[in-house]
Amino acid sequence: MIRVPSPAKLNLFLHITGRRENGYHELQSIFQLIDLCDWMEFTQTEDPQIQIDGLDSVDLENNLIYKALTMIKPYAKVGQLGLKICIEKNIPMGAGLGGGSSNAATTLLIANKIWQCGLTIEQLADLGVKLGADVPIFVHGKNAWAEGIGEHLTFIDLDQKQFIVLKPDCFISTQLLFSQKALTRDTKTSKFCAYQETPSDFGNNFEPLARSLYPEVNEAMQYLDQFGVAKLTGTGACVFIEVMKDMNLDEILAHSPCKSYLVNSLKESPLNHI
Repeated sequence: MIRVPSPAKLNLFLHITGRRENGYHELQSIFQLIDLCDWMEFTQTEDPQIQIDGLDSVDLENNLIYKALTMIKPYAKVGQLGLKICIEKNIPMGAGLGGGSSNAATTLLIANKIWQCGLTIEQLADLGVKLGADVPIFVHGKNAWAEGIGEHLTFIDLDQKQFIVLKPDCFISTQLLFSQKALTRDTKTSKFCAYQETPSDFGNNFEPLARSLYPEVNEAMQYLDQFGVAKLTGTGACVFIEVMKDMNLDEILAHSPCKSYLVNSLKESPLNHI
């Protein structure tokens, strides 16, 4: 049995810079890995079936873990392909924290070892992007400046920080946000050095829509705006602020209007050392 963490991420900003002919959106973002993790256990079984415990709310065919296994299975060099996967879910779903993408990436990395597939990290990332634009960042396990649909990654060093993350009690439809005519899709492209100079100039194009369509998101952001500059991660629903020295963390967390987390940034994924 192999037990490993599957970390979450924050988007420190998210700009949509254009739209491709196939409908996919071009974006720029910074992926910051954080120490909020799901835990996944992988056990080989004599039964050739795939069993996934801990995600009963997701149909097997729509489960990214199952899709990842189906995708990598043809490369297996061992005959025993039965797997039981147990997941301890700590990353909220539909939150913009990348939990499903992280689980898929973790599955690709561990199945690659268990099934002796022999694929490189780059090959696994290429498989991962077919599952979702966020999957490659978790395969590589490094903080990155992202472009394209999120698959073009430039790995970067980010300062160690803490964040307060709130999870409003709602589930945001990414499809609904993308379909809104008011969504800004032509933000001017920029560079990491510009972000380093004035990070306050970099926001999230989905934030105004999320706030107007989901009152719970607006309430959470108004609460955090009392203590800093609240930001939306991904398409939400989670919002966050950077922790500053003078903050009374216990008070802020205790009076949060919804579930709250105090998280630390990661220099790299703990999976990189497994």
